[in-house]
Amino acid sequence: MSGHSKWKTIQHKKGANDAKRGKLFSRLSKEILVVARAGGGDLDTNASLKTLVTKAKSANMPNDNIDRAIKKGTGELESAALEELDYEGYAAGGVALIVKALTDNKNRAASDIRHIFSKHGSSFAQQGSVSRSFHRRGQILVDTSVTDEDTLMGIVLDAGAEDLENAGEFFEITTDPTTYGAVMTALEDASIAVIEGSVTLVSDLMIPISDLSQAKAILKFVDSLEDNEDVQDVYHNADFDDSVLAAIAAE
Repeated sequence: MSGHSKWKTIQHKKGANDAKRGKLFSRLSKEILVVARAGGGDLDTNASLKTLVTKAKSANMPNDNIDRAIKKGTGELESAALEELDYEGYAAGGVALIVKALTDNKNRAASDIRHIFSKHGSSFAQQGSVSRSFHRRGQILVDTSVTDEDTLMGIVLDAGAEDLENAGEFFEITTDPTTYGAVMTALEDASIAVIEGSVTLVSDLMIPISDLSQAKAILKFVDSLEDNEDVQDVYHNADFDDSVLAAIAAE
C-alpha cells in the first residue's frame, strides 16, 4: 500500500516532533480552527474535528487550547483570517512533493517556502503537475497488539473500509474519504485505540528510495518544510526502504 511511506516517515520522526511540541500545538490549533469553521464545533456531527481533537489530546495539548481553537472556528472567539495554500515541487531522486500551508500572510508563506525549496536545490513546479498523481484517501493505523486481524477486518469492512493490511507493528486501514468518519466511529465503538488517522494524499506513482544519502536529503527537505510555521503538512511519493530509515535512526 502506497501509504506505508508516510507512516514509516512519521514513525522515524516521532521523537523530533515530540521535541517541537509548541509548533505541533500551533499546527493542530490551525487545523482544528479550519475544520470547526467548515463543519461546526460539535464532535458528534463533525467526524474530522473529532479525529483532530483526539489527536491533539494524545499529543497532550491542553484542553483550553483545544476549546479556544474550536471557538475561533465557530466564531465564538475572534481570529485572524487564514488562507489555505498548496505548493508543488520535487525533491532528490525526482520525488514529488505537495506542501499544504495555512497562513494569515500569503506573501510571507510563499517567500519562506520558496526559500526552503531553493535551499534544497528545488523550485516550485507548475500547479497541478504533481497533484494529478495524488488522490485523497483515509488512512488509519491500529497497533497489532490491541486486536487480531480477523476481528478488526470484520469491524472496519462493515463500516465501509476498502482494505486492511498487516504491516508488522500495525494494521493499516484504507478508506474512501467519505467513509473515513464511519470507520473511525466503528473503531471507537469497539474500544479499539487508533495510533494515527487522517484523510491524506496518496500517490499512485511511488518512488523506491534505497540510497542512504538520497533518503537523508529528502527527509532533511521535508523536515525543513514542516519546521515552517505556515506549513501544515507535506505529502510525497518517496517509498523509503526500511533498512535506510533504520540506518538514519541509528545515527
